[in-house]
Amino acid sequence: MFRKLCITAIAVLAMVMTVQGASAKQIIRVGMGDAPDSDQGYGARFFKQLVESESNGDIEVQLFPGGQLGTETEMLQNARRGTLDLCYIGIGNAVPFVKELGTLTMPYLIEDHYDAIKATTGGLGSHWNQLCIKKGGFRILHWGYSSFRFMTNSKRPVNKLADVKGMKIRIPQNKILMATYKAWGANPVPMAWSETFTALQQGVVDGQDNPYIVNYTSKFAEVQDYLTEVHYQYSLQPMIVGERSWKKWDDRTKEILQRAALETQQYWIAYQILEAAKAKEGMIKDGVEVSVLQDEAKWKQLAIDKVWPEYYDFIGGKENLDMVVKALGKK
Repeated sequence: MFRKLCITAIAVLAMVMTVQGASAKQIIRVGMGDAPDSDQGYGARFFKQLVESESNGDIEVQLFPGGQLGTETEMLQNARRGTLDLCYIGIGNAVPFVKELGTLTMPYLIEDHYDAIKATTGGLGSHWNQLCIKKGGFRILHWGYSSFRFMTNSKRPVNKLADVKGMKIRIPQNKILMATYKAWGANPVPMAWSETFTALQQGVVDGQDNPYIVNYTSKFAEVQDYLTEVHYQYSLQPMIVGERSWKKWDDRTKEILQRAALETQQYWIAYQILEAAKAKEGMIKDGVEVSVLQDEAKWKQLAIDKVWPEYYDFIGGKENLDMVVKALGKK
């Protein structure tokens, strides 16, 4: 009888310890706008694996893709309030809170992967982060690199500037993108991401622009016949953490998150380059005709001449643009 009681007591104690251990696990929620099979989704899963491994299972990272937790703007607001731990957003959605970040959305400022990395690491990376902490109440834990926003449409091949004139192109709610398309003679239409596929399907808009992986995983080949490689804006998707959440975490948690974030940033750029090539092949296989601009120098000059001067105030002053241009070695 005594032996049975001891066995029972040990079993109960083990159950209590298991429950206590489970309840002690730290949960970190990550909101995402894109689908699980996007490059954002792959980056998030890589980050999750690293954090959970480094913490020996003490931290569980829960992912909420596809806008489950709201729009990117809503997620950023909740991160600032401390009601959401982490979120991925397009850099343009952070501009209303820290307008200097708009510098990174200026057309043809970033013209290749090297520019994108240099503009977001080292001294410039620290500069943006300090501005975000001071003015926005959040920090950038790591940068996501999704390459250029290539334009798709259902009307005709776009090989030169004249081909895009009058075309209705869906864009996110972004003043600089709108001004850029207007400079080219197109008709930009601001529209929520969740409405885009249906709008393309129904002919409400003729086209849209996004990086190869997003275009492919969003199945735009079903409603778009043509894609043009326009290198006017590089899509940056930082992982955001609100200062309220950051300050409540202990040093061990912060160290684990920072280490995982750095590795994820390094992984993302390599993954993106490899997978973008596969996505391009996939779209071609699905029947999309891919074009390269014959006169992109004209597109670039129009954007720089007409958009840059108009938006100096919008990005916090011409000095912000001059600083990045100099850091990238363009002048």
